[in-house]
Amino acid sequence: MPSGPLNGLKVVEMAGIGPAPMCAMLLADLGAEVIRIDRLEPSGLGAPQERKYDLLLRSRPSIAIDLKQKNAVDLALRLIDTADAVIEGFRPGVMERLGLGPEVCLARNPKLVFGRMTGWGQEGPISHAAGHDLNYIALAGVLHAIGRKGGPPTPPLNLVGDFGGGTMYLAFGVMCALFEAGKTGKGQVVDAAMVDGAASLMTSYFGHFASGFMTSRRGENMNDSGAYFYDVYECSDGKWVSLAPIEAKFHAELLERLGINPTSLPEQWDRSSWDEVKARLGVIFKTKTRAQWQEELEGTDVCFAPVLGPDEAPNHPHLANRKTFIEVDGIVQPAPAPRFSNHSSPMPTAAEAPSPENSVAALKHWLPEGEPEALRKSGLFG
Repeated sequence: MPSGPLNGLKVVEMAGIGPAPMCAMLLADLGAEVIRIDRLEPSGLGAPQERKYDLLLRSRPSIAIDLKQKNAVDLALRLIDTADAVIEGFRPGVMERLGLGPEVCLARNPKLVFGRMTGWGQEGPISHAAGHDLNYIALAGVLHAIGRKGGPPTPPLNLVGDFGGGTMYLAFGVMCALFEAGKTGKGQVVDAAMVDGAASLMTSYFGHFASGFMTSRRGENMNDSGAYFYDVYECSDGKWVSLAPIEAKFHAELLERLGINPTSLPEQWDRSSWDEVKARLGVIFKTKTRAQWQEELEGTDVCFAPVLGPDEAPNHPHLANRKTFIEVDGIVQPAPAPRFSNHSSPMPTAAEAPSPENSVAALKHWLPEGEPEALRKSGLFG
């Protein structure tokens, strides 16, 4: 059985891609008993890969059933009847058409939290349109702000829409609703939209735009690569380092360690001089390798870190000391986060492909003894 701060929480996850699976992973990593209802034809992007490499599916079992069949829908409803929460990431109306919409589920299980993850939200003029992370952050005003001076908007992987604006707000919303259900006995629907979450992540920046501290011109602001004291610099070996000494005392320490006389530079917040100073620092950083700069600057108050690739990050001494990365079934991957003083860090389990045998095992804590095997014999599981 799972252990962790969410031990005892039961969640049904409807198979999808991206933010909803990651939300289920976070809950499962921290002790929730999550069961994933998969399609008979697995969903995913790109070429098929071995299940264990889909790290968002770790730490929980799955069953594969055809939700177009009444007996499969009946099973899903029975699982939802005993769950604390359900998570789904279909387009608006799909769960209703399957007979698994919130009205049906909440009528059967009034304390249920029904977490819904979409790109555009459950209603609105384009709520039914297809889209992906890039589209959601584009509409929310996020993508326009990311990129270098004179260049186009730069896609920030799919971290901001899918996982920042999606996963984290869905997880937060589900836990908020569970907290209220624990007091009132009444469940509810959580409408988590990536476009809403991405906009919410921009809250402080909308304040900066309103005050004039930031402009809408990319690459000319403090932390969008405009400032010389918040940027990356190439080293003599072609590798990169990052600098972020925004505060005056950290900025002063950087200049001291680089051997730059402060009186030889314009005032730090003179934006008209940022390009000039950046060019000067660029020349300095190209005089040494990344490793040499690490030796000189890492661990100081100049707000420094080497720019590491995914193959390098797990081996950095600080991350190794904290066990930020772990190895599961031969695959190095991020460890569960955050950490809790009352619980040791749990070890995730590798994702397993659904099979009749695995489905029986997955249902052991959800159905009466003997029933999972009877369902297997009926041919329900793919």
